[in-house]
Amino acid sequence: MLRASDITLGILAGGRASRLGGIDKAWLERDGQAQVLRWWQRFGGEVGQVLVSANRTPQRYREAGLVSVPDRVGDGIGPLAGLDALADACATPWLLTIPVDLVGVNECLLQTLAAMRDADGAFAVDDDGAQPLVALWRVQALRPALSAALAADERAVRGLQARLELAAVRLEGVRFGNLNTPDDLAAAGIPPAT
Repeated sequence: MLRASDITLGILAGGRASRLGGIDKAWLERDGQAQVLRWWQRFGGEVGQVLVSANRTPQRYREAGLVSVPDRVGDGIGPLAGLDALADACATPWLLTIPVDLVGVNECLLQTLAAMRDADGAFAVDDDGAQPLVALWRVQALRPALSAALAADERAVRGLQARLELAAVRLEGVRFGNLNTPDDLAAAGIPPAT
C-alpha cells in the first residue's frame, strides 16, 4: 500500500483548449469552483504534494497556493511535455496524473490504481475506453521513458506507456468525461466563456 507521502498529484493544465477558443480550462468554474481547485481539493488528502503542469498565469496558481510548472520542451509536443515537466519537478516516488478538464472521477481512483499497478504503474480504462492520462506512474521509470520518447519525437501517451510496465485498470460503470467543446461545457453546467 502506498502512503500519501509517496505520491504527488500532477494536474495536466497546459493545453491550448483550441476547441474552446483558447480559454484556460484550469480556471473554468463548475458550481463556483475552478477545475484546478476542484481536483486539488478532491485528491489533496490522498497525496503528499500537488503540482500543476501549466504554461499560463503562474502568479494565479501561486496566489491560489498551488505550484505550477511550465513545459520544458518544445511547442506542439502536447501532453508529453506536461508529463515531462511534472516528472522533472516530482519529489516523490509516484506521480498520479489527471487532466484538469475531467468532469468526474470515481471515489476510489487512486486506491484502485495503486492496488492494481504493475512495476511502473497503472492507467484507467473507463466506459469510454483507455484514459492514458489518468494514471499512476513510478517516477524512476517515467523519467527515462519520457526522455526516450521525446528523443524519438513520439507524441502519443500510449506510445510512452508501451515503453513501461503499466497495468490497464478497468473501472466498470465509470465515465470520467471531459470539457473539450462548448457542448461538453453545457452538459457540465458551465456557462459559456465570455
